[in-house]
Amino acid sequence: MDSKDPNVEFFNYLNTQTTKMLAALTNEQSQPDFTNFNQQWAQLTQQSLNDPNEWVNTIANFQQQQLNVWNQLLGNTQAKTPQTPDVDCQQFQQQIFEYVKKSYLITSNVLNEMASQAQLDTHEKAKLEFYTNQYTQAMSPDNFAMTNPEVIQQAVATNGQSLVDGLKNLMADIEKGRISMTDESAFTLGENLAITEGAVVFENELFQLIHYKPQQDEVFAKPTLIVPPCINKYYILDLQPDNSFVKYCVDQGQNTFLISWANPTKEQGELSWDDYVDLGVINAINIVKDITDTPNINTVSWCVGGTLLASALAVLKGRKDKSVNSATFLTTLLDFEQPGEISVFIDQQQIEPLLAQAKTDGVLSGRQLATAFNMLRSRDLIWSYVVNNYLKGKQPAPFDILYWNGDSTNLPYQMYKFYINEMYLNNNFIKPNGVTLCQQSIDLSQIDVPCYFLSTIGDHIAPWKSTFKGVETFSGNCEFVLGASGHVAGVINSPVKNKRHFWVNGDQENGADNWLESATKKDGSWWPHWQTWLKKRAGKKISAPAYGNSQYQVIEPAPGRYVKVTLDDMK
Repeated sequence: MDSKDPNVEFFNYLNTQTTKMLAALTNEQSQPDFTNFNQQWAQLTQQSLNDPNEWVNTIANFQQQQLNVWNQLLGNTQAKTPQTPDVDCQQFQQQIFEYVKKSYLITSNVLNEMASQAQLDTHEKAKLEFYTNQYTQAMSPDNFAMTNPEVIQQAVATNGQSLVDGLKNLMADIEKGRISMTDESAFTLGENLAITEGAVVFENELFQLIHYKPQQDEVFAKPTLIVPPCINKYYILDLQPDNSFVKYCVDQGQNTFLISWANPTKEQGELSWDDYVDLGVINAINIVKDITDTPNINTVSWCVGGTLLASALAVLKGRKDKSVNSATFLTTLLDFEQPGEISVFIDQQQIEPLLAQAKTDGVLSGRQLATAFNMLRSRDLIWSYVVNNYLKGKQPAPFDILYWNGDSTNLPYQMYKFYINEMYLNNNFIKPNGVTLCQQSIDLSQIDVPCYFLSTIGDHIAPWKSTFKGVETFSGNCEFVLGASGHVAGVINSPVKNKRHFWVNGDQENGADNWLESATKKDGSWWPHWQTWLKKRAGKKISAPAYGNSQYQVIEPAPGRYVKVTLDDMK
């Protein structure tokens, strides 16, 4: 193809703009990481000088594989007897694409193999392997218009319209500052997401408290308070009617309340972990008790919401306050010694610049968090959308979970500083008297309320063997259940769909592996199993109440204002 051909120029322009887009989306988070990646590769090179034979053998093997592919290409080309110029040209182009693909695979395999054999400590080696894999995935020929035959074929078939549409998608995402993973126009909070009927009955600078309308004449006497993560928005638990955990709770006769965390601004950077525990979780517990006129309540939490709930339980224990009747922890880390794949981002070298930037900005940007989590699944959550949206010009399909995944929230600087240092870097939370919260030394082993732990076997954010340690730490009666799938899909597994499976009734006395070996596998959703567990602790049935009470009256309908605040609103 002629380099002056307008089609070639358009391909080149699209490649350039796509590269700029990805740099703009990832620079803030990944620039320090890739600087560190380069340093590690320099270290690996230096190590190779100490053992030159291994290095020479690796390079020789690489060159031989490349030569074999090139000889195969030439041999195939010479062996073909052209029938028509068009057919011959098409066949040659296919062979070129095949050569590019094989050459890329050889190169990426060599790089990844060298990283895996690096003589580094465990953490540094994991980082090198991770960032090498990020680099090789980014350089895949599928990610560039000129080396992806499907992109070229589609451009020819559509008279270039696919490239025009892809450029429009690219420009729209540059404006938004993120890669679109779903048709965002298909969802509106309060209309087809987060539509379980309810009302906001309290608010402060940290959260709104939603009271959901009972759908039966009677409810259980002990109410349920849901504590979602503050890293994400709560409506992952209230997506659409057929996969809403909140609606399921309401339909089962639970008098249901939920914390909707504020999306903090830079002016709220001084909000601390203590504030989230005391002014947030404990405050909400006391308000629910007042509204329902009950001495104690049942609680449900997810991810970092569970870490906050455990903090609150430990503080309440120190205060001799028995406000919590039971606690449910969904994919929650309490012991951060082995936090899963996210550990590649967790060390002093990488955290210090993030903290410095967060201190300047007042918050840790939600987009930085989203980038980090997406990088853990970059093939599925970054590059597949680059190819589909920008190179092929397609619109992503509507998907409620991915819409939620792109609706990021900030974290206040002080809160994030405590969380990353005390939990992830130093793992002090699990240690008796390892941290002080609300003027109290915390000992998680003193928590003795009945607890239900739900983990998922494919969770890469809160690995199930690490979350299992919560059962081993608490002193009360704990039930451990292991669901199929991952951090989100394993939790949001409504009985309506009758999908997946879960494990129950394993031996909890001899570690996680022994628990799974001795557990019983059940088909379907874990939700009914949990409801049976909770029902035993929910009290008798009473007449369904109205929203709030005389002190806590309706402020606005659910889902409320707080959950609708986006990062774009804060620009």
